[in-house]
Amino acid sequence: MRHIAVIGSGPAGYYTAEAAQKRWGEDVRVDVFDMLPVPYGLIRFGVAPDHQSIKGVTRRYEQVALSENVRFVGNVAVGRDVSIDELRQLYDAIVLATGAPHDRKLDIPGEDLANVYGSAEFVGWYNGHPHFAELDPDLSGRHAVVIGMGNVALDVARILAKTETEFEGSDIVGHALDTLKTAKFQTITIVGRRGPHQIMMTPKELGELAMLERASPRVDRDDLPDEAEDLLLEPGLRKSVSHLRSFAAIPEDLHAEKPIEIQFDMFASPKALHGDDKVQSIEIERTEVSHGRAVGTGETYRIPADLVVSCIGYRSSPIPDVPFDERAGRFANDEGRILPGLYCVGWARRGPSGTIGTNRPDGYSVVERIEEDMESGALGRKGKAGREGFDALAQERGLDIVTFRDWKKIEEAEEAAARSGSPREKFVDIEAMIRAKG
Repeated sequence: MRHIAVIGSGPAGYYTAEAAQKRWGEDVRVDVFDMLPVPYGLIRFGVAPDHQSIKGVTRRYEQVALSENVRFVGNVAVGRDVSIDELRQLYDAIVLATGAPHDRKLDIPGEDLANVYGSAEFVGWYNGHPHFAELDPDLSGRHAVVIGMGNVALDVARILAKTETEFEGSDIVGHALDTLKTAKFQTITIVGRRGPHQIMMTPKELGELAMLERASPRVDRDDLPDEAEDLLLEPGLRKSVSHLRSFAAIPEDLHAEKPIEIQFDMFASPKALHGDDKVQSIEIERTEVSHGRAVGTGETYRIPADLVVSCIGYRSSPIPDVPFDERAGRFANDEGRILPGLYCVGWARRGPSGTIGTNRPDGYSVVERIEEDMESGALGRKGKAGREGFDALAQERGLDIVTFRDWKKIEEAEEAAARSGSPREKFVDIEAMIRAKG
């Protein structure tokens, strides 16, 4: 019997469990650990609440989770409740699928001013992550600035711009919806260091900006390269740039019909945030792109900013005694191998890149590495205690483990508490989750 521990219950974690199940059938036991009592990680806390179709992938994970040889072990934090070394003594292989839950820093003056947030905490706030439920951003100002040129920046801008009725069918948490209803923004500026041909935004998410009830996207025609240059782009990016061109062509009278402008400020590098205690403006240096890199021109200007959300990337959480690449913000690894018997997958392996589906081949490839190492004898002794050994340790330490069937009770309670038109009202408090499982 093979005993595998997967740390993290998001897409990378469950694709790894699925791969192990398909490769070894009944000859494997997989325990999927999560520090929270609820599964799905990025799907629950990262995917935008108005993108419910994307969250449908959890049905696939549920099929894996409800099988006899895969178990969800929720409410157990590695490093707090059990160490990596202890797990390595119990399991044949440990796979870190912890994602990248921390924001990359802007590293500019004024970053610590009030009402300046990273996307992990801001997105976590409106998605009901227990660690960020009490964030309480002030949305009463006139000007919001979102830093970044990826889909997360688009998500944040779109959420800030939506009306209450546009959230129907979403699972945005009640406390965030109540605050968003009070928002007074007139401009939402999306700031990016490079130009249209270097954006990381996908066509679907860009196209959604043109369909908002009270907001109109605006692009400066002067920021757009010659249209003939678009032919050199790969098809997805070319389609994204075509959306930017359509935004630039919107007539002024149509902009005037909507009270909010979503402005794209490209070739713009944030240099400092200004304000007394709370952010009031952002200082920006104009850039130009040279060999794909943004280079400062020395020209600076300021724009008003009553709220700033930085969406410039994420970092994994270091774990004691696990080699970590500080510069890349992920675990140091060679094609998923960290140390004998210790592996990583997903964002914890490659950094925050790719889509949810990218994690599937990643999970399958790490299982191949594990099998290679098992067959070569690189994993050391056989016959480890696995699940039974961990259960004995958990009982000794009084850990309150949440199983997948416990999660289903929590899910039922969330669905029962849903407001009209919403699929669920998420618990945002860990103790409330525990109580709901009975």
